[in-house]
Amino acid sequence: MKAYYDRRAPEFDDWYTGAGAFASRDRPGWDEEISALVRLVAALAPARTLDVGCGTGYLTRHLQGLVVGCDQSGSMLSRARAQAPGARLVRCDALALPFADDAFERVFTSHLYGHVPAEERPLFLDEVRAVAGELVVVDAGPRGGPPRDEWQDRVLGDGSRHRVYKRFFTGASLAAEIGGRVLHDGHWFVAVVSSGGGGPRVRAPQQGFGD
Repeated sequence: MKAYYDRRAPEFDDWYTGAGAFASRDRPGWDEEISALVRLVAALAPARTLDVGCGTGYLTRHLQGLVVGCDQSGSMLSRARAQAPGARLVRCDALALPFADDAFERVFTSHLYGHVPAEERPLFLDEVRAVAGELVVVDAGPRGGPPRDEWQDRVLGDGSRHRVYKRFFTGASLAAEIGGRVLHDGHWFVAVVSSGGGGPRVRAPQQGFGD
């Protein structure tokens, strides 16, 4: 998965904008939902926010307040530096966040949670809930079907082939899973906010961004 996103960085925003390989795809309602998603993100109250898996910064740039974006991909972060210049960017693993407990008021994460396999979800949620009291998760909507997970074979523009784990949620299924309320329940996207940290981690953090 890490190699996949590092190599996908140059074309990642084509997915959002409908360019490149996505130009010929029929995605009814896509542009309207993207606009709604951007408005939702921009309307979140200003806060000390950690964007986990910030990617190219496409949504990061709309977050208000002190924003730190982190991603495991250097290629993604190089694009985020140009697209979200107001954010501080850190390269790290989402399963070992190098930030102190309660360093932030909010963790925002978009299209990352749906790639986390079942055995790693408790650790992921422990990490993000330790660093902030509020969690906002944006992920893939059900596309007209039920909540589900699957393995997908994907081919990138450079010809490389990758097998990717992917989940699809309804707003209700995601809210029930992480404990929270639905902010957006669409065909293409869902968004849920969950409050209440999970307590301190056993693993010692390395740094904080609380000021």
